[in-house]
Amino acid sequence: MPEFYPPTTEKDIELAFGQIKPYMNPTMAHYESSRCLFCYEAPCVKACPTGIDIPLFIRQINTGNVDGAAKTIYNSNYFGNICGKVCPTEVLCEGACVFNHQDVKPIEIGRLQSFATHHVIETEKNLFRLPPNNGKKVAIIGAGPAGISCACELRQLGFEVEVFEAKKHPTGLAIYGCAPYKVTNEDVLDEMVWLQGQFGFEVLYNHKIETAEQIKGLEASYDAIFLGIGLGETRSLDIPGQDLENCVGATEFIEQVKINPLKTRVGKKVVVIGGGNTAMDAASESARLGAEEVVLVYRRPKENMGAYGFEYELAKSAGVKGIFCAVPVAIIGNGQVEGARFIKTKTENGRVAMEKGSEFDIACDTVILATGQEKMTGFLSLIEGLEWNKDGSIKVNAETFQTTNPKYFAGGDAVNGGAEVVNAAAEGKQAARRMDAFLNKA
Repeated sequence: MPEFYPPTTEKDIELAFGQIKPYMNPTMAHYESSRCLFCYEAPCVKACPTGIDIPLFIRQINTGNVDGAAKTIYNSNYFGNICGKVCPTEVLCEGACVFNHQDVKPIEIGRLQSFATHHVIETEKNLFRLPPNNGKKVAIIGAGPAGISCACELRQLGFEVEVFEAKKHPTGLAIYGCAPYKVTNEDVLDEMVWLQGQFGFEVLYNHKIETAEQIKGLEASYDAIFLGIGLGETRSLDIPGQDLENCVGATEFIEQVKINPLKTRVGKKVVVIGGGNTAMDAASESARLGAEEVVLVYRRPKENMGAYGFEYELAKSAGVKGIFCAVPVAIIGNGQVEGARFIKTKTENGRVAMEKGSEFDIACDTVILATGQEKMTGFLSLIEGLEWNKDGSIKVNAETFQTTNPKYFAGGDAVNGGAEVVNAAAEGKQAARRMDAFLNKA
C-alpha cells in the first residue's frame, strides 16, 4: 500500500496529487502523433461525444501545425484542454482506437489534445473571429461546461451573451468536482480566461438566480435563456446519524479538496459509501490526504459498480480497500462519527435484498456519502410552463434541447442526470445552434 502523509505545504499537495496525464513536451507529442494510422472512418471520432476530427488534429501536430491542431479541437469542443485531461478516454476515443485489437497501446489522444490546446492558451493565440452582433441577447444560468460551451457558440453566431453564476468560480464541476490529480485549478481557469478572451461573453459571479422575480426579469430582458444549472447537493440516505459531525457528502468533500486542500479535514479511518466515479475520487483523495485507512462500501457486487474499471484501479493504487454487497443502515457516534453500521445484501432478479441478521460495524471517524446528487426541481418550479421528468431532470426535445417553455433551452447534468464534462460541452454547443435556428427562423 502506498504511503501518503497529511500535507502541510503546497509542495506536499503537488506530490500527493501528481497529474495522471501530465503535459507532453514537443518531442513526446511528435513521436506519439507519428504512431497514428489515420484510419478511414476513424472509430475514435465516433466515440467522441463532441465529434472532434482526431486524425486531423494528430496529423497537424505531427507536421508541426500545433495552432491548427488546437483550432480543429476547439471547433468541436470548447473545453478542449480540460477534456483532454478529465475525459474517460480509456472508454471513449482511446478505448475505440484500432490498436486495442492488436494488443498495442492505443494512441494517447487525450494527452495530444491537451498538448495542442495548452500551447495556444499559454501563447495567448487568437484562433477565432467573431461576426457582428445580430441584435439578440441570451442569458445563460450556470457557468459550467454546458453553459460556457453554449456561450462560446452563441457568440460565434452573433449573439450578445451574459452568464449568471451562483459561485465565485466558473466551469462548474470542472473546477469544483474533478479530482486534482486529473486537472489542476490553474489549468481550468487558464482555459476559461482564454475562452473569454476569444469570445467576449460576460460572466456575473456570485449572482444566484433563485426567485420568481429574477426569472421574470431575465425573461423580459433576453430573447432566450439557457439552463446549465447542473445538480444540487448530495442526496440524503435517510438513515440515522447522517447529521453527525464528519459525515459529509462526496461532492462537497471534493469541492473542499479542489478549493483549499490544505484546510480539508480527513480522518484517520474513512468510509466512502457508493460505487460511482465520484466515490472513487473521494476515496482516492482521502488516501492522498493522509488517511491511514480508506474503505469503499458498495451495495452490489463489484462488477455492478457504476464507476469505470480504471477509476477503481486508480483508487486501489492509492491504497483504498473495497467491500461489496453491503448497504448502510446507520452512522454511529455521539456528536461525531465513530463508525458505520452495514447489512449484507444479495441481488435477486436485479434487485438488492438485505440479509437479515447480517449486520456489521466498521469503526471510522469520517463517512463520505457518494450517493448521487439532488435534482434542482425547487428552482425549476419557479419557471412557468417548464416540466421535468420523474427523476427530476429537465424535460427537453432530444433534438433541439428546447424545454416545454419555448423560451428556455437546457443541457448538461440538469438534463442528462450526471455525465462527463465532454457530454455537457457537446450539449451546450448543440443547444446554441438550435437556439439560433429558433430565434432566427423565418
